[in-house]
Amino acid sequence: MNLRRRQFLELSAATAAVSMLGTKFARAASDPDTIRIGIAANGPRTSDPNYTTQGGDNWATEQMYEQLVRPDDGTFATTPDQYRPTLATEWSASPDAKTWTFKLRQGVQFHKGFGEMTSEDVVFSFKRAMADGTNKPILSNIADVVANGPYEVVITLKNSDVNLLGTSIFLNNTAIVSKKAVDQMGAEKFKTDAVGTGPYELTRFDTKWGTALKRHETYWGEKAKVAKVESVYIADTTARTLALLSGDVDMIEAVRAPGWVDSMLQRDSTLQFDMTSPGSFNTLHINLKRKPFDNIKVRQAIMYAIDRHAVAEAMKPMGGFTADLQPEFFPGGFKTEDLPPELQYNYDPEKAKTLLAEAGFPDGFDFESNVSQREDYASIMLIVQEQLRAVGMRMNLHIGDHTAYHADNQHDKNTLALHSSSYPPIPTQLYTQQLSTRAEVKPDGSGGINYSHYGVVIPGIDDLLAKALQATDYNAYVDYCKQIELQVLRDLPLIGMSTLSFTVARNARLDLGYKVKSGYARWRFHHATKKA
Repeated sequence: MNLRRRQFLELSAATAAVSMLGTKFARAASDPDTIRIGIAANGPRTSDPNYTTQGGDNWATEQMYEQLVRPDDGTFATTPDQYRPTLATEWSASPDAKTWTFKLRQGVQFHKGFGEMTSEDVVFSFKRAMADGTNKPILSNIADVVANGPYEVVITLKNSDVNLLGTSIFLNNTAIVSKKAVDQMGAEKFKTDAVGTGPYELTRFDTKWGTALKRHETYWGEKAKVAKVESVYIADTTARTLALLSGDVDMIEAVRAPGWVDSMLQRDSTLQFDMTSPGSFNTLHINLKRKPFDNIKVRQAIMYAIDRHAVAEAMKPMGGFTADLQPEFFPGGFKTEDLPPELQYNYDPEKAKTLLAEAGFPDGFDFESNVSQREDYASIMLIVQEQLRAVGMRMNLHIGDHTAYHADNQHDKNTLALHSSSYPPIPTQLYTQQLSTRAEVKPDGSGGINYSHYGVVIPGIDDLLAKALQATDYNAYVDYCKQIELQVLRDLPLIGMSTLSFTVARNARLDLGYKVKSGYARWRFHHATKKA
């Protein structure tokens, strides 16, 4: 309740900011041919889909780029047959699921006159993503990608993957870019002047404002109904909220904080809220290279000290509880009662104190940690801070800019790093990205998002992950994933804090053209219509 009052006090105090925003945005926002979304960050980092690390940037790349296949808008594909032809018109796999052949759509034009997409662009895009893209650990199972003529591509794998469409093809990072454009511009310029095949093309990239797109007039499919899309970056919660309420933007990344949806509906009962389920996986990385977190009793104390049900409940209607890393309705997920008793970690602060004493800290200890100012991050970590304090673990929490927070995490500068990512119902993706040795964070920023150093400081789950990825039987695949979940609960390098529906608050005058049910934290606007 205190938080809600504070939010409204901030709203009242920001009248001047509203006026300034209104002056800046109002004319275009009333234009039925412009969709404007408010992004919860300070500025775009890249428009190159192979290298995006900031979720907000993906709202623009989602409009500009396409993969070989996609699920229906607003959903995740839960089975391979639910993927739809996109830049590929048909595909087939060998019986051992190691060789995949994709026939490409002919006549697809890149933006800005860069010509027709061919197999050369597809091969280039995949090899680029495999070499140094942000999802290269996930793509490490790909042995090679070769062209078989201008309109056919063959992907060979090191190990079988019956879920290849989900694990590797429908990724932001394997969207198809123009080889010719990269060659002409150079990789650095391409990051802010990228060229894809999607229904919108980039017209402006401004690190202090955002990105602007216009309709791709030679798009191969049905042209976008609204001519322009603008992603404006408004990190300040009050300013972003007021921009929506005043009509200066059409939609915003929601404030994923306790009570926010109810408070918004009290301000404007016509607002629409689009929510994915389960949404983001909020995971808490424990840096195993920092003492005393290398001590398993300390990590167990953290698990008993944090009331994860309370965290999920505080974030309602967006929050959801997870007994382990996966939601119980995803492959590999457990219900609490199905876990061994010693791995259920039911909230028990007295047990946490006992474990700390056994670890040599009867009076607790102090430590430093960082968190993003974004409300979902800050809200969760402030709850964690209070719960840890209650058992003697005094966390001095530094709250900072969201973009800088992720940059610091990628340079191994955090102790308890909260991370939020959307994942499809393919559990190995989270393991590969956040727990595999090859994804270990590096001080120079060249590593991945295994911020715990799991598998390096202590043995991890690489062997089990390899077995899961080699499985040709789905039940065996799920069984290996469950074994990984249990191993992580025993070692505790990573804690599943909660799921959190990615939510967008939208003015009712904007109709997306489909209902958002699940999917990544971004959705396309090509079917959207807007009333003035």
